[in-house]
Amino acid sequence: MSAIDIFRDRIQSATAGGTPLRIAGGGTKDWYGGVPAGELLDTRMHCGVVDYEPTELVITARCGTPLAEIEALLAGERQMLAFEPPRCGPGSTIGGVVAAGLSGPRRATAGAVRDFMLGAQLMDGKGELLNFGGQVMKNVAGYDVSRLLAGSLGTLGLIAQVSLKVLPVPLIETTLRFELDEIAALRRLNEWGGQPLPLSASCWHDGVLTVRLSGAQAAVDAATRRMGGEPVAAAADFWNGLRDQSHAFFDTAPLWRLSLPSAASAQVLGGEQLIEWGGAQRWLRNSRATAQDIRRTVAAAGGHATLYRATDKSAGAFHPLAPAVARIHERLKASFDPAGIFNPARMT
Repeated sequence: MSAIDIFRDRIQSATAGGTPLRIAGGGTKDWYGGVPAGELLDTRMHCGVVDYEPTELVITARCGTPLAEIEALLAGERQMLAFEPPRCGPGSTIGGVVAAGLSGPRRATAGAVRDFMLGAQLMDGKGELLNFGGQVMKNVAGYDVSRLLAGSLGTLGLIAQVSLKVLPVPLIETTLRFELDEIAALRRLNEWGGQPLPLSASCWHDGVLTVRLSGAQAAVDAATRRMGGEPVAAAADFWNGLRDQSHAFFDTAPLWRLSLPSAASAQVLGGEQLIEWGGAQRWLRNSRATAQDIRRTVAAAGGHATLYRATDKSAGAFHPLAPAVARIHERLKASFDPAGIFNPARMT
């Protein structure tokens, strides 16, 4: 019996009995979102790269394929997943990467997971295998469901297979550092954001702004002369630490992820912050402020706040949705999973 047949039997049985299922691959992101619940449906048996066309910049893989295997294959062709998904451990699978929808330092300039989704296979609550999108960018008529799956945390169904756009590895990368306070760093990042500079990542923490330049040698050299700063040798470990969240800043809970307009001013929240994506993503370590106060302050600035890591998520992992948006979510969930069996409470 194939993995797809096993999945179908489990899902149809769970739907008939109203039994919740916990869809998981390597389990490396079980801490993200609401607390996992239900009988485990392990996706790792359905693995392997189905198709990879380096000249077409697209890779198709089954959900249980290890992220490390895909990255090694791409590296052999000097290509990459440009959204730099956090690896979160050696067991990370490509299905989990898409379901979590998390992106790394390059996201602000390259795009998010959903921007690289070309197609997907989804097994819904009836056990039907649905196909969305394909393997080229201009093949979608109507609503692009494959992109909808990015960040859905498995609540809409089992993501059986995905097709992703890949990009070439930059020819040259240089990292620069500047000693700046938070307000000056945000102002500098917004100034640079309006200029033709090959910025591919940024991070402000503890009075130091670090930026990465990527591209052709001439463009990187010209930007380095224009921006100034102090060159950083062997900066790959620094950016990998941010991408994989092994940087010391991420060790403490509770940890909040704040999404804000990049032009938003410094937030008066107390605690300690780390700022990425040109000011659009701001991490906050604060064990004193209430969830209501943090979310109220961030919402007033035009953003939202996610309780990213915490031992107690009774306040809800995700920022409450506006009523109209919540109704759309409910209707989508009911369409794909009418019995409500897939990853219950993960999106709370």
